[in-house]
Amino acid sequence: MALQSCINYLMTVAQHQVHQAFSAGLEQFNITPGQYGVLGCLWEQGPCTPKEIAQILQLENSTISGVLDRMQKRGLIDRVVDPSDRRSVRVVPTEEGLALKEGVLKVIDQLNVQILEGFTQEQRAVLLDCLRQVGRVDRSGE
Repeated sequence: MALQSCINYLMTVAQHQVHQAFSAGLEQFNITPGQYGVLGCLWEQGPCTPKEIAQILQLENSTISGVLDRMQKRGLIDRVVDPSDRRSVRVVPTEEGLALKEGVLKVIDQLNVQILEGFTQEQRAVLLDCLRQVGRVDRSGE
C-alpha cells in the first residue's frame, strides 16, 4: 500500500495540521489544545474527577494529571474535595478558567469553520461521521 493511501499516514498528517491551527488560535489565551479539552469538559459537564476527564478526552490518567497540574499552577482550575465522598477530588474551573469560555469557544468555532472551508455541508457531515466512527466517539454530545 502506498503511504499516501495509508489511513494512519493520512490521519497523522491531518491531525498535525489541525493541531497546529488550534495551537496558533489558542495562543492568545495562553492555553494549549489539551488544556482547551479539559476546560471544554468542565464547561460542558461541570465539576469532574480527573478520571472522568481522562475518559472523556481518551487520555491516560498519568497524562491528564500533568495537564491538570500545569492548569492549576496557571490558575485555570482548582481541585476540590468532593463533599459527597471526601476521598475523591473534583476538578472545577476557576474564575479565570470561566472567563476564557466565551473567547475560546468563539475561536474554536472559527477554527472549525476555517478547517472545513471548501467542504460542502454534506461533506462536513460525512467527514464528522467518519471520524466519529473511526474513533468510536458517541454522538450524544451534539
